[in-house]
Amino acid sequence: MEATTTRADQVLGARTLLGWNLVFWVLLAMTLAVSVTSGITTSHRWIVAGAIVLLGTAYQFIGRPAIESRQFVPSCVYRVVLIGCLMVMVGLSPTSVFMMFIASAQVWLLSETLRDGIGFSVALVAGCGTAQLWSAGWGWDAFWQILPWMLVSLVVSLLFGIWIERVITESQQRAVLIEELRATRGELAEAHHSAGVMAERERMAREIHDTLAQGMTSIVMLSQTGAAELARGGDGVAARLAQIEATARENLAEARALVAAFTPIQLSEATLTEVLRRQGERFAAETGVDVQVLLDLDESEVVALPQSQQVVLLRVAQEALANIRKHARATSVLITLGLSAGRVCIEIRDDGSGFSVAEPSTGFGLAAMRGRVEESGGTVQVESSPGHGTTVQVLIPVQESA
Repeated sequence: MEATTTRADQVLGARTLLGWNLVFWVLLAMTLAVSVTSGITTSHRWIVAGAIVLLGTAYQFIGRPAIESRQFVPSCVYRVVLIGCLMVMVGLSPTSVFMMFIASAQVWLLSETLRDGIGFSVALVAGCGTAQLWSAGWGWDAFWQILPWMLVSLVVSLLFGIWIERVITESQQRAVLIEELRATRGELAEAHHSAGVMAERERMAREIHDTLAQGMTSIVMLSQTGAAELARGGDGVAARLAQIEATARENLAEARALVAAFTPIQLSEATLTEVLRRQGERFAAETGVDVQVLLDLDESEVVALPQSQQVVLLRVAQEALANIRKHARATSVLITLGLSAGRVCIEIRDDGSGFSVAEPSTGFGLAAMRGRVEESGGTVQVESSPGHGTTVQVLIPVQESA
């Protein structure tokens, strides 16, 4: 993952980093004021002032950009200048030792690794301690007085640096986790979008197959029948043309309803029972097959079914009749609509040629029917064998009508 924030920004943030910058400049100004008012010689004051100016310039043009850019060479150069300037300041004006506080923080902010931070921290404490020892005259008494302070400063600096390192590590891990979560959320959104697109495509395919495609099949068969009757003398052609017109008009209405995502046009004008009977009558008129519709429940119970379930039941009947038209060569069909153990049931039985249910189906009809019914929480059972007709039974749990 590409880093989008610096190491310091991950720990401190922009506002806190600004606070550290202000602390540095305030301490640097205080050091300059103390060195001017202290009892050191004039030459030493000028040297300390020069070291302070050099340190401020180095921080402004090297140290601060290095914190933001994370470039290794500038960070090393600035820390060397920082330690050297502090050695001069502490050696000539021992009160400047309080600059160690901000110097330790900058050392760690510019360190990329724990080893890097420890090395420069030791160099900082050793350099400032040596400067103090030089200022005190290199005596053993001064050494034993300075040593505890050096050790305490080193321990505090290392503890502070280790704490920063741990915070940085946790921040980096958190940043990686957040980035992974964002990527996962994007992938899930894309997956949901793709699934939604595929589901909508499947739904549209089923709708087209169950309505427009079947209507077109009826028109083709009626046209062929009308052409054959016309060749025999024209008897019945007018009736066939009327049937073709009625089927075409119904297909046109279905197409408009499909585009507008409305309820099937038949159910918007009549009850499910009436629509099933009309489907049966039209099928009988077109094919000569005797179609009976049996209602095994009250009409009020049919009307109380949710519109979505009525649509599924109607599409099941349409698909079953379409399969009978294409394959069954049946002479009679029985459509039964009823209730069974809290489930609405539709059964379509024909006495046609049948088929072997063990053989894989190559058509889209039964697969579309199963998909539509399963989306409603129902089941499809097909019973058939060669020469003994076919029975399609669909069971859907009854839901309260909205």
